[in-house]
Amino acid sequence: MRNPIPGRRAHCPQCLRPSTACICHCVQPVEHRTQVLLLQHPMEAMHPKGTARLLHLCLPHSRMEVAEVWPEAELQALLHGRWSAALPAPALTLLLYPPSPPDPSLPLQPPPAWEMADLARLPEGSPLRLVVLDGTWRKSRKMLYLNPALQQLPRLPLRDLPEGSYTIRKAHLPGQLSTLEASWAALHQLEPSQPALNGLLQAMATLQQQYRHWASGDKNSPQDQLVKFS
Repeated sequence: MRNPIPGRRAHCPQCLRPSTACICHCVQPVEHRTQVLLLQHPMEAMHPKGTARLLHLCLPHSRMEVAEVWPEAELQALLHGRWSAALPAPALTLLLYPPSPPDPSLPLQPPPAWEMADLARLPEGSPLRLVVLDGTWRKSRKMLYLNPALQQLPRLPLRDLPEGSYTIRKAHLPGQLSTLEASWAALHQLEPSQPALNGLLQAMATLQQQYRHWASGDKNSPQDQLVKFS
């Protein structure tokens, strides 16, 4: 996995944050079937309030790669190849990305037609892979533009989205969710009978509590004030 090189300060090898700002205590591994590929823009990797790394650490069947553009063969392997003996090649790979309004500076090919009902046509137990782009709207669209293989993926249409609750980072537009929240919604849609997925929201709540403690000058862990999600 390609990751940004840490600076001179000591960094946690798991969450990649400075050791004094480690968020590993926020991690809550959750059970899930859908494989998740997180493609993170390099500038987002440096954002202290990003949620993608926490999401990756909570999802055992996930991979995280950091770049703006990938060689075609490498990206095809990430999208459609077998990751390991425990993670077979997917029967279907979906991109988590909303409908794209026209942008002459970054033109995109229309995605293949697909809807949730098409899942029923797959054999039972077929492995799925969900691709998530982590970056600002402008950066993620540029990633989509620079990597044509991503444009060829069918997109997962999210439905009945809740209001965003990741309040420590301002959304640029109403209705925007953090990467963790959007991924939780997508996984919940693909695996509606998996209650363990709510552990992702618990992890995010703990992360927000930690940042509020740091902002108040308290460096201790807020684990004794957890918010429960069920």
